[in-house]
Amino acid sequence: MTSLVRFRQVFAIGRLASIVPSTVSLEHVPFGLVLGEDGKKFKTRSGETVKLMDLLSEAVRRAHTDLSSRITAEGRTEDADFVELVSRTVGIGAVKYADLAMNRNSNYRFEYDKMLALNGNTAPFMLYAYARIRGIQRRAAEKLGAGALDTARLQASEIMLDAPAELALARHLLKLADVVREVESELLPSKLCEYIFELSGKFNQFYESCPVMQAESAQLQRSRLALCGLSASVLKTSLGLLGIDTLERL
Repeated sequence: MTSLVRFRQVFAIGRLASIVPSTVSLEHVPFGLVLGEDGKKFKTRSGETVKLMDLLSEAVRRAHTDLSSRITAEGRTEDADFVELVSRTVGIGAVKYADLAMNRNSNYRFEYDKMLALNGNTAPFMLYAYARIRGIQRRAAEKLGAGALDTARLQASEIMLDAPAELALARHLLKLADVVREVESELLPSKLCEYIFELSGKFNQFYESCPVMQAESAQLQRSRLALCGLSASVLKTSLGLLGIDTLERL
């Protein structure tokens, strides 16, 4: 008997027993296998199934080691609470994202180095993208005042999209609702991961080619700060839907 048939029987019993109302949708969502770096079913060296707690603890430990090395290399001083918060958020977020970024119907290899990488379609890359935007906003607030980030009253006509990178970023931001609906209908969170990975890339292109603080006019600066704010908001919302917390700085 296949797992699909078993779940159909469970669903039917749930309906007959009135445990699940008719208004609730019950669906079998299959997943591929998690493989080790050797391409075989992911297990410990002794052949036992890897415990989730051990897996997460190792990810946090590695994130802590990497963060401590970067802090030392950059000559920074951070307190223990900051290091603990960042290590835990990055480590656990990396495991979640690595699992959700893969098409759930396919097998995938579980590799710590890959999922904790600061580039590519990984949680650390997305978290750094968000923290980078928040850093831009903090510098803008210090230079221009907190009011510079208040774009709630900004009219659509005041958003300037003359540069190709501005237009590409704005168009991508507008796709969020469609992507979320697609994820819901197809039960594929990997599509949301693909969306925010593309968003991070488009924001980087925008920031590199469209000066924000050195914009040619105050109106253009305000428009670009609005794009920064929207990008940060969409990143935070998207990561939140995936169950991943964001950090103001790393």
